[in-house]
Amino acid sequence: MLTRREILRRSSVLSLAPMLPAFLTRTAIAAKPERDARILVVVQLDGGNDGINTVVPYRDEAYPRLRRELRIAGDRVCKLNDEVGLHPSMRSAADMVQDGRLAIVQGVGYPNPDRSHFRSMAIWQTASPEDPGPASNGWLGRALDAIPGRRDPSAVFIGRRELPRALRSRRAITASFADPSDLALALPADADAQHPDPNASDLSVFVQQTVAGGYATARELAEANGRRAKSKSAVRYPDGELGRQMQLVAQSILSGAAARVYYVIQPGYDTHQAQGPAHSQLLGELSRSLRAFHDDLAAAGRADEVVTLAFSEFGRRPEENGSLGTDHGTAGPVFLAGKAVRPGPIGTTPKLTDLVNGDLRWNIDFRRVYATILDRWLQIPSESILGQRFEPVPILKV
Repeated sequence: MLTRREILRRSSVLSLAPMLPAFLTRTAIAAKPERDARILVVVQLDGGNDGINTVVPYRDEAYPRLRRELRIAGDRVCKLNDEVGLHPSMRSAADMVQDGRLAIVQGVGYPNPDRSHFRSMAIWQTASPEDPGPASNGWLGRALDAIPGRRDPSAVFIGRRELPRALRSRRAITASFADPSDLALALPADADAQHPDPNASDLSVFVQQTVAGGYATARELAEANGRRAKSKSAVRYPDGELGRQMQLVAQSILSGAAARVYYVIQPGYDTHQAQGPAHSQLLGELSRSLRAFHDDLAAAGRADEVVTLAFSEFGRRPEENGSLGTDHGTAGPVFLAGKAVRPGPIGTTPKLTDLVNGDLRWNIDFRRVYATILDRWLQIPSESILGQRFEPVPILKV
């Protein structure tokens, strides 16, 4: 027999088979999600984003020397101040800075940085630079476990990959789907008439509630998707996978789903070769997707309820390689979007003339960003989640 822990480990609420026995869906109709006031959306920039050509230090005297071919001229960048500007493909993001809806935390990293994709991502997702062991739950999963009286699913992952480790938890449930068609779960014909079995075991009740929550969420998201598909929104999302995923996140939020956290992944940032065109396309899609998403929420009167966090596992080396690309580095920028953020660059811009073994010198521990989000946005005590107290970063108005 499966234990409760095994069910929690293996379950993905919306990936459960649609032809489950009827007793597992007895509370499907009753499991009505409730919306919470504040929501976090996480965008994982997978592969190691080149922060130097994202937030461009166009006035740094070493920049043209280190980036002979990949250098972006100062008259092309979207200038944020006298030192840095955004990549020219990020005009939509620059407009969000001007609108007061985008913050850029500079030089984010952690002690003894690791250049392995797998280990560095594990460190970011568990918030454990010392030991992101395979048994460690994610920082978001631990946070969601700590919410008293939460309604599951507590998180939604949109994508075809394995569930991100950041969402791994002991109790909180994450819904996972890749496409609106995944929400077409087959409810039994008598689902409306069914009621919980008062004689069922604790494990049976747990399974019933978990699967029922999946059906209820699936139905609501499917209905919301249908309504939104028929409506004529003034907001146009960019073509591409990230734009489609962010639109699904908006649909889920606007449907009134219970989730406090949404998670999507934009792959492709491991730019060892011919970085220029690929990086420009990725940043353009990211920039336009963020703006479309927050414009969509604003049009629905929900913009003040959502903050978006965009991060990558590490930055790239300051000096370009011989293949018109860049190799694995250390520090990089983190983006936060929403009405609640303090806009513009935050923190000290890393100097290309002050490197550590040829890498950028990081100046803000990423756990300070997490602590700020937990304490001041999600209102979950960060010290118990992160294992120690971290000084907040001035990125939020709340």
